[in-house]
Amino acid sequence: MAATIRFYTNPMSRGQIARWALHEAGAEYEEHIVGYGAEMKGDDYRRINPMGKVPAIEHDGVIVTEAAAICLYLAEAFPEAGLLPQTLPEKADYLRWTFFAAGPVEQAIIAHSFKWDEALDERSQARVGFGSYGAVVDVLSGMLGERAYVCGDRFTAADLYVGSQVDWGLTFGTLPDREQFRAYAERLRSREAYKAAKAIDGAHIAKMQKS
Repeated sequence: MAATIRFYTNPMSRGQIARWALHEAGAEYEEHIVGYGAEMKGDDYRRINPMGKVPAIEHDGVIVTEAAAICLYLAEAFPEAGLLPQTLPEKADYLRWTFFAAGPVEQAIIAHSFKWDEALDERSQARVGFGSYGAVVDVLSGMLGERAYVCGDRFTAADLYVGSQVDWGLTFGTLPDREQFRAYAERLRSREAYKAAKAIDGAHIAKMQKS
C-alpha cells in the first residue's frame, strides 16, 4: 500500500505513539492536528472516530483508531519495515504483550493514578481484568528483565505500544523506576524513528505553550 496516510492527532496525546509507529514503518503521512474540546468532539471528526479521540489514521479508504491497533496495522501495511513477528513463538509474544499493555497495564495505571484501586480487596481484584497494580507491574518488569524486546532480540511493532507504556510510565511516574524499565526505555529512546517523532511532537507542544 503506497497511499499517503492521513494522521489525526494532538501532540499532547497518545497520538505520539502513532507518530512513532508511522516513522518506524517509513510511511508517508499528512498530519491533521485536532484540537481538544469542540473540534475533537465535533461531528466532522467524529465521522473519523465516533469516540471523539485521537489518534486515528485513514489509509487507502480504511480508518483505524486506537493506538495499539494503529501500531499493529502499520506493521501489516508496511511489511518491508520489518516490524512483524517472524515465527509463531514471536507472534505469540507479539500478541500477548501488546494486548497485555493495552488491557491490564492501561487499566491498572489509570486505576492506580486515580486511586480507584485502593478500594479493591482480594475478592474485588479477582473480578477486575488487571487484578492489582502491583501484580501488573511485577509481570511487566519480569518479562522485560528476560529479554531486550518483547519478541526477544528483535524490535517489532509490539515494542511501539509496550514501549510507550513504559516510556510514559517512567516520564510521568505512573510506573516505578525499575532497572528493567529503564534499560528497555533507553534502548527505545536511542532509535532514530523515536527521536524523529518526538522532535516533531516536541516542536508542536512548544509552539502551543507559547500561544
